[in-house]
Amino acid sequence: MFEPLLLSHHQGVATVTLNRPELRNAFNDALIAQLTQAFIQLGADDTVRCIVLAAQGKAFCAGADLNWMRAMADYTHAQNVADAQGLADMLHTIYACPKPTIARVQGDAFAGGMGLIAACDVAVAVNTARFCLSEVKLGLIPGTIAPYITRAIGARATHRYALTAEIFDAATAQAIGLLHETAADETALDAQVAAWCALFNAASPNALADCKRLINEVSYTNNTPALRATTAQYIAYSRASDDGKAGVQAFLNKRAPPWAQIKP
Repeated sequence: MFEPLLLSHHQGVATVTLNRPELRNAFNDALIAQLTQAFIQLGADDTVRCIVLAAQGKAFCAGADLNWMRAMADYTHAQNVADAQGLADMLHTIYACPKPTIARVQGDAFAGGMGLIAACDVAVAVNTARFCLSEVKLGLIPGTIAPYITRAIGARATHRYALTAEIFDAATAQAIGLLHETAADETALDAQVAAWCALFNAASPNALADCKRLINEVSYTNNTPALRATTAQYIAYSRASDDGKAGVQAFLNKRAPPWAQIKP
């Protein structure tokens, strides 16, 4: 029996691969728990500099496993809430992971599959991939993925694609902000992933983690005096940090910073 989730780690790059190709990599409660644990562990691993979320087979992720959803029909309200909380926690774990995350999208991403992409920091897909927020066709709503989808593509585009449940292509996904890049084929897909990994490997791991926290904190927040004070604290901390001091000195002396040791 195949493992539903594969993990690998090479030269600072950890790859988390969805491995249910026969089910279009749809997730159930077991896969959700495994994804959550994987990103918690990798996020705390000092040897990991960035994380790639990938998938096996023709589809990236079809969202929720229909067999799993069928079982939910007999759940109590409390059981449904607890089950949905697990999915919400998994998405937040990916989104808040202190390591940069890359969605490597080699095929279609529907429903919760789009949520996985939106929870990652950067995303690239082959230009043949298709995308859909299909929940309303099933009498459902994109509940737990909505915060990440809306952050990625904006409220206006979310209104269109969540309400119409229409299928759109990779070019449209890039135009509305779900994807940062598209690729002609999987060779080009891997080249873009490798390019991002090289950039992340060249940056300070501590600065990357702090930068992610800063972005998450200031996004969709009014520019109040309190927020401006918070951002001043962030930059003051980074200037006085060991990495900040070492990075500036390395730049001034035209040498590599101490964290730039891993060759992608």
